[in-house]
This record gives sequence, structure tokens and C-alpha cells, in this order.
Amino acid sequence: MANRVPIPANNSSLIAMIADEDTIVGFLLAGVGNVDIRRKTNYLIVDSKTTVKQIEDAFKEFTTREDIAIVLISQFVANMIRFLVDSYNKPVPAILEIPSKDHPYDPAHDSVLSRVKYLFNAESVAGDRR
Repeated sequence: MANRVPIPANNSSLIAMIADEDTIVGFLLAGVGNVDIRRKTNYLIVDSKTTVKQIEDAFKEFTTREDIAIVLISQFVANMIRFLVDSYNKPVPAILEIPSKDHPYDPAHDSVLSRVKYLFNAESVAGDRR
């Protein structure tokens, strides 16, 4: 508890998205989209022409921007850059893997869920030692 990282609180934090076109359009219709003065968006549409390098660059950009609080990433896209998603360990922006229309959700590949399971297993082991 003593090693807690302070979570910055901004009044205008954004949600970033890396997903297929249908998922992005749904969130844009809900009002999640943003374009800043430099014409930078808070989303990346992944299709058959999108390279892994473009996905990696978008992930790195979104996780380093100060105005982004949550990064939503389709699980099939996260699997393309699994090494980056699994190595990310900051509390903000939070990384959430979501299902898409054509790719069902697989809890075995979700990095957040695997960390939670690990924490609960570690706590139960520590609790048994008392």
C-alpha cells in the first residue's frame, strides 16, 4: 500500500480506441471521438491494410498521451501486439480489451484478467500461510 502510484486527475480525459471499423464507428456515434488542433485523433481503425507497426505506434502514442485515461483495444488487435499489451503496467491510461463483431472474446488471452487472477492466487497463498 505504501508504493501506490498517484493517479493524475484531469477534468477532460479521453478514451482512445484501437479496433475494427464497426467498433470504432459505434463508439464515435456515442460521442467518444476527438480530433485535436494538430488533427490527431483518439482512435485507430484496424483493417486488412493496417500494419502491425502502425498498431504498435498507435498503442505507444495513446499510452503516453496525458489526455487519455482509457485505451480500448479489440482483443484480436491486442493479440497482434500482445508483447506490448502484456508489458504495459501503468494504472493510467487503463488498457481494456474488448470483443469485436467478428472475433469473440477469449478470457484466456486477456492481460488484465490474467493479472487479477494472479493477484487473487497470490493473496490466497499468502492468506494460507497466516
